[in-house]
Amino acid sequence: MCEILIGGCRYIIISRPEYIEKILSPTTFLMKLTYLQSLDEFGVLNRGLAFNEDFKSWRYNRQFFTQALLAPKFMSMTIMSSNKLFEELSEYWQSIGKQNNNDNWTIEIDFSAWFHAFMNDFSSILITGERTYSIASYYNTQSTIKSKHPNSLIENSDKFVKKIVQLAEDLLFFVYVNPLLRRYIPMLRNKSKSMLENRDCVFEMLDMVIKKRRKEIEETPVGTELKTDMLTSLIIANTIRDIANVKTIDDEMLRPMNDDEIRGNLLDAFLGGTDTTANLFCFIVYYLCKNPHIKQKMLSEIDSIFSKTSKFYVSQDDIPKLKYCKAIIKETSRIMPVVILTPRHITEECEVAGYKWPSGTQFYLNFIGAHNHPDFWHNPEVFNPDRFYNEDDDDDDKDNKRLGTKHLMMFGGNLRLCPGRKLAMTELLLLMASLYRNYNIEVVNVHEPLKLVMGITANCQELKVKISPRI
Repeated sequence: MCEILIGGCRYIIISRPEYIEKILSPTTFLMKLTYLQSLDEFGVLNRGLAFNEDFKSWRYNRQFFTQALLAPKFMSMTIMSSNKLFEELSEYWQSIGKQNNNDNWTIEIDFSAWFHAFMNDFSSILITGERTYSIASYYNTQSTIKSKHPNSLIENSDKFVKKIVQLAEDLLFFVYVNPLLRRYIPMLRNKSKSMLENRDCVFEMLDMVIKKRRKEIEETPVGTELKTDMLTSLIIANTIRDIANVKTIDDEMLRPMNDDEIRGNLLDAFLGGTDTTANLFCFIVYYLCKNPHIKQKMLSEIDSIFSKTSKFYVSQDDIPKLKYCKAIIKETSRIMPVVILTPRHITEECEVAGYKWPSGTQFYLNFIGAHNHPDFWHNPEVFNPDRFYNEDDDDDDKDNKRLGTKHLMMFGGNLRLCPGRKLAMTELLLLMASLYRNYNIEVVNVHEPLKLVMGITANCQELKVKISPRI
């Protein structure tokens, strides 16, 4: 445990799992942040989920956010979209390979760039029902042959994706740079102005998408099947078109969401569901290349499940069979969690680590420290998926709602448990099966450490690999 100052605010860093367990357990610790004027100024405070410190508003948004992910056809669309995008990605790799060699090609790629692009497209489909064209855009930078998608679509999607990425970076700047410095130092003041202009542009783009979909729904006869995506689900929630028909939370009547609330949830989904999955998949590939005996065991599992004739498509029935792949995902999340730190603050006096802390004390939960603590993990520096291989199949909530014997905090904890955890796990299993049943993957320099930018999250900046068809 230690104390730090960031932007003039005092934070207590907690790294021991039993202390983190205490903080994640009671509702006293529900709130993530004390009131931050910067978040209000940036236009995200108490909207959506991630930066919502108003419990009533948070609970309202959480209900509809979760309901969207649990829509009857949502998981089927998830699997279909992932399969289709991976087939397109594979065609691009084959095109680049055959331009340089023959059918027995091997190419060197930046795996991180490809799969950040993949997750941009995938997330956009699930969130809005419309894809971006990030995979096609990146392919065009790597190939003399260009994508069949129109340049106008690619350019527009590039603009949107770049602005979302910029907004995520700008948000951290607003949180951690003292407001007085941002307002009165000319260079920082100009930078802040540019960031707010980018934010306004992102908000305007999302508002246009919402209004367009709302109009489409209004013009569609009641009873006609609508698109299966988060945006549609949020718009029709608690209306006559809502098949879930959830009317109360703790006997409180619910109303449909307005456009401002929908935008907050869409923004959370883009910021929280794209880079995290892409980064974790990069870490998985890296650790498998570093541990060939584990990769071979994984390949044996994949080969036992899938026939060699069906090249790309993974079905919903295949997912539960990938037990060792699931263990690999969990072990990767343990040894190199994407979320390094997460904030919590207490709303009443309590005792943690033998000290009494006053109401309003701000904590940072050090997940990477807890996941690699030698008092709680046997040989924590060793990548060993067998730690999780014999667990109960339905243990996701057990691992996260309460730390248990494994002390794994892959998706956070308490009421703030990640609402997209099942979706993220499904997508990672889909990608592992699709990639490794079709391709050989080797890191170019297995002795090099991961190229990361570390902050609240761990971001993989580059991962050079050699890829070739698996014969």
